[in-house]
Amino acid sequence: MNKPFNKIKLHGFNNLTKSLSFSIYDICYAKTEQQRKEYIEYIDEQYSAERLTDILKEVVDIIGANVLNIARQDYDPQGASVTILVSEEPVEGTMPHSQETPGPLPDSVVAHLDKSHICVHTYPEAHPHDGICTFRADIEVSTCGIISPLKALNFLIHSLESDVVTIDYRVRGFTRDVNGVKHYIDHPIHSIQNFMTEDTKDAYQMVDVNVYQENLFHTKMMLKETDLNTYLFGITTDELTDEEEEEIRNKLNREIQEVFYGRNLPDPE
Repeated sequence: MNKPFNKIKLHGFNNLTKSLSFSIYDICYAKTEQQRKEYIEYIDEQYSAERLTDILKEVVDIIGANVLNIARQDYDPQGASVTILVSEEPVEGTMPHSQETPGPLPDSVVAHLDKSHICVHTYPEAHPHDGICTFRADIEVSTCGIISPLKALNFLIHSLESDVVTIDYRVRGFTRDVNGVKHYIDHPIHSIQNFMTEDTKDAYQMVDVNVYQENLFHTKMMLKETDLNTYLFGITTDELTDEEEEEIRNKLNREIQEVFYGRNLPDPE
């Protein structure tokens, strides 16, 4: 648990920069070349610049910020980017300083904040002949002042189809109190997991790598889900033989393990 953290009486603006960065991976199996093509088209439609903009606008509301500018782009042949610039604008009825409780789950471009931003870039791809398809979305929520990107943590994990998630959170710079003393962090944190809902923690296997003296926190997450049908695109297990099921399951497990651990496994003998 986090230790109590007294609210700091600041001299001027809170100059700390809090950055929350995600790489979110969705992994599936598409048996034929046509199915792999259709998977890429599905991802491009499901995570178009327009839909990503809607997701990021929701993030802006959750963290209590105000949109200044939005830039977005769909790419050919695939992928999209959105960036939003935002300003600190506490939402009425919320407590921006209260970061000890997890943020909300979802109910259902580049945007600029004042010295703050939210951005997402997508990278759908498919193995040329192995059937494995991997979609990656890189997301960064970077804020200055008292608004916290940690409030968007659970919403973002659940807004995208997340089989593997790597998360980095870092507090940079310093802010000065009324006595002139520098403070390098303004809230208690032991792990990114402290800000996740219980159902998020129950759904994933997690590993932390934290550098406390640098205010740098890293968490890797791997979904515990084992239903093969959730990883198949264009087919179901009813259409597969037992041998095909085992082969596909092994391919998927290998891809998930490699992405989670960040290294290629040796080929099976």
